[in-house]
Amino acid sequence: MAPQYAPSLRSRLAPLLCLLQTAFIVIYALYVELDQNVETSGTTFRIFYSEFQDVNVVVFLGFGFLSTFFVRYGFSGSGFNLLVAVIATQWAVILNGFESWYHRGKIRIDLKSLVVAEMYAASALISMGTVLGKTNPVHLVLITLLEVSGFALNGWLLQTFLKVRPLSSITLLHIFGAFFGLTLTWILYRKDSVQRFEKEKSDRKAGLFCILGTVFLWMFWPTFNSVLVDHHAPGRKLAAVYSTYLALAVSAVTAAAVSVLSNPKGKLNPGHMQRCTLAGGVAVGVSMSVIHQPWQAMTIGFAAAVISTLGFRYLKLHMLLAFECHDTCGVLSTHGLPGLLGWLAHLLLQLMDCDDHTTAIRFAVFHICTLLITLSLSLSMGIITGFLLKWNFWRPPQDKKCFDDQAFWEFPHLAVRK
Repeated sequence: MAPQYAPSLRSRLAPLLCLLQTAFIVIYALYVELDQNVETSGTTFRIFYSEFQDVNVVVFLGFGFLSTFFVRYGFSGSGFNLLVAVIATQWAVILNGFESWYHRGKIRIDLKSLVVAEMYAASALISMGTVLGKTNPVHLVLITLLEVSGFALNGWLLQTFLKVRPLSSITLLHIFGAFFGLTLTWILYRKDSVQRFEKEKSDRKAGLFCILGTVFLWMFWPTFNSVLVDHHAPGRKLAAVYSTYLALAVSAVTAAAVSVLSNPKGKLNPGHMQRCTLAGGVAVGVSMSVIHQPWQAMTIGFAAAVISTLGFRYLKLHMLLAFECHDTCGVLSTHGLPGLLGWLAHLLLQLMDCDDHTTAIRFAVFHICTLLITLSLSLSMGIITGFLLKWNFWRPPQDKKCFDDQAFWEFPHLAVRK
């Protein structure tokens, strides 16, 4: 039987990337200018630039290595992560600059705007984790454009109608990205998912690179959570760093314990250590504005690790069998459930601080509406994107070519010589 080759993307990917990048260059040339009011030699620039680099590590190294756990999909996991991140960042700068363009005729960019754009990119990378290995680069580019657009729209709705602070709307990236991706993978479901794809496997080398991504994320997550906190309030910024670190430390210990307890042989599960150890950082990132004591952050980290590990152990399989939702990277357990826990912790801690019942009720209604809008928009955008990607025009990979680098990358040492 003749070998089956993946459909060529020459007529799809190259024109799409060239057209997209040309459009970005034209927009930046006409409407984007650098903010010249920054003291590039001062202390402010030096401090913020180091934090900017930390966010770069999270987006490009952390998420990149975290996507390399499949034995034959390492190049695609890390390479497509880079492609998605840079496209999402450029697009997010434009979307976030609409207000500046409307009032001044120009979009001004500085380090802070780049950091915000990279956080939008992180939301797209979370969504990418649900369909990793089952899509091609054309799909990922379209997912990136629509997901970032949806997240920007969500932020505008929350800030305009509910008067949510920009930082609070951005911290919902875990919830938005996770449920957008889950809707996407539900619509793009493949029947071979139940029996596992032929190349959906991992080994020790791939797992080691994935753990390296976990370490990068674990080390730099405090900066990721605190980078947008006002520099003029150093106490709040330090509190965000302390809270994130303590939550991450507790979640790492708790994830290891729950992993051993849930394993019939009493052994650690690599997947739990690769992903569930980050649950505390995700949960605290959503609720950090109301955390005032170390024990609160530690409790949130403990609860996040428990639900994340149990979700990864049991819920991932049930989502596949009951709802035909093949969550490749366990995004629901890593980002979705901890994000919802952080939202709930934010609500409870804020209600505890309220002395007036009327104020407490108003905040509860306001907070619930924030979640409902975020979930509704993420699910809606996921449905729209999913049906768009089902079009065979984008040449989806065949089932036998899923989780296979050779469908998209050139490997000269594997070429057949005649």
